[in-house]
Amino acid sequence: MKPDRELELRERLVAHRGLAARFPENTRASVRGALDAGARRVEIDVQLCADGVPVLMHDGTLERLCGDPRRVADVSSAELAGLRAAERGRFAERFETEPIATLSDFAREIAAAGAHAYVELKRESIEHFGAEAVLAALEVPLRPLTGRCTLISFDLALLELARTRLPHPVGPVLTSGSELASARIAALSPSVIFCDHRKLPPGPLRAPAPLCVYEIASGAHARELAIRGVSLFETFDVERLLRELAP
Repeated sequence: MKPDRELELRERLVAHRGLAARFPENTRASVRGALDAGARRVEIDVQLCADGVPVLMHDGTLERLCGDPRRVADVSSAELAGLRAAERGRFAERFETEPIATLSDFAREIAAAGAHAYVELKRESIEHFGAEAVLAALEVPLRPLTGRCTLISFDLALLELARTRLPHPVGPVLTSGSELASARIAALSPSVIFCDHRKLPPGPLRAPAPLCVYEIASGAHARELAIRGVSLFETFDVERLLRELAP
């Protein structure tokens, strides 16, 4: 590809849970690492803890990130403040002082950097608290990101409701590549559509919104998908892809 095309691809990378290849996922360290590496787009996962505070967490339990078997929804924000998001299974004691990040923490980091956030709302919280409560909990923390935030989820009903409750655009995360042609997806008027690269249909890709594909591990893969029509590339190692896509 020409150098200007490579630069364009670099602008279209999405840091998946921050720079998760080098830091515990969904932490302030991971987000800062992605931004410091040059990422302009960062995706994180959000769940509500017991008292309704939105925190950055992918799994329904705290086991993998914090070594605590309890569900996120059963632990208060005060208790979470005493835990550490060390992800010891990958990093041993290297990040033993890393706290669990709140959505407010994340919003401040992204706003200060002038980057764009993709905030994935997890089904565990939606099912436990209800869609109305989840969306209400996002309103204040996400105010600094108005114009710089997209709400994404596998839960289409939640996204349909979000369009009437919050000022942020929405984007579905597909369970199947066949959903690219879904009338319900098109009716969302999404600003982006996320899809696992393994679920993409063959050939040129057509969608009612820019397509963001995950998990992309190399610059070569991003180039191939760009030719097929993919607009954004989500990766756990944004630092590596930024390097590989440098002209």
